[in-house]
Amino acid sequence: MSQRKAVGRGDDRGELSPRDKWITIYGRKPVLEALNDPSLSVAKVVVADNAGGQFLDEILRTAKRLGTPVERASSTRVKWLAGNGKQDQGVVADVDAPRMTPLAGFLRARGKRPTKVFLLDGVTNPGNVGMILRTATGAGFDGVILPRVGTPHVGPLVIKASAGVAFQAPIVNAPTAQVAVDSLRSAGFEIYGLSARSQRSLFRTELSPRAAFVLGGETDGISVPTDTDLRIPLHNGVESLNVAVAAAVVAFEVANRH
Repeated sequence: MSQRKAVGRGDDRGELSPRDKWITIYGRKPVLEALNDPSLSVAKVVVADNAGGQFLDEILRTAKRLGTPVERASSTRVKWLAGNGKQDQGVVADVDAPRMTPLAGFLRARGKRPTKVFLLDGVTNPGNVGMILRTATGAGFDGVILPRVGTPHVGPLVIKASAGVAFQAPIVNAPTAQVAVDSLRSAGFEIYGLSARSQRSLFRTELSPRAAFVLGGETDGISVPTDTDLRIPLHNGVESLNVAVAAAVVAFEVANRH
């Protein structure tokens, strides 16, 4: 599939860098598939100087037919761009991610409007991240905040688990979960945590129009301070849900109220 670099996932000043516009994918088959996918817009393809072969020739022909810019670079440069020196196969491509933005820019654009977001706090399983992106997008959430620290890059497993939705998902980049919480709270958000120990049911709580739901990591749970903790009532001795499943419950409960 594809790999997104850790570099440039946004900053707390809201400056839009190239890496807040694109998801970088690598490998000959993924790049060719992206070029041939009419739902995706490939900004450019970068090919290593020493790369060759029939598959690469097909990539170059397809890029030329589509008018997609192709750059040549050293193999070292391509490996750096891919962030994976073992699987880049001498080619990377930048795919437009039109809804991806840094946190400060996102908050500025939302203004005072009602806004619902997820904040991932130490969710380390790429499959869970991908499923959360797919669920949040499908439920109409305004954003999924992915801290640069403690969250997997939008790479092969994330994109696969999202079934390709990651390219269109409302990804919001932030340095850390704590920075995100501080910024959200300053912007008037209520910070909700999910906790089996809470006495307040998600289904019986009136939610703030500006709400951030923190999804804690698979091992350590939530590490940032929250304003209100909510529980998803469970029965028959079931103590907790997978974080992606819990996100789906929250997302569609919120969507059902609008």
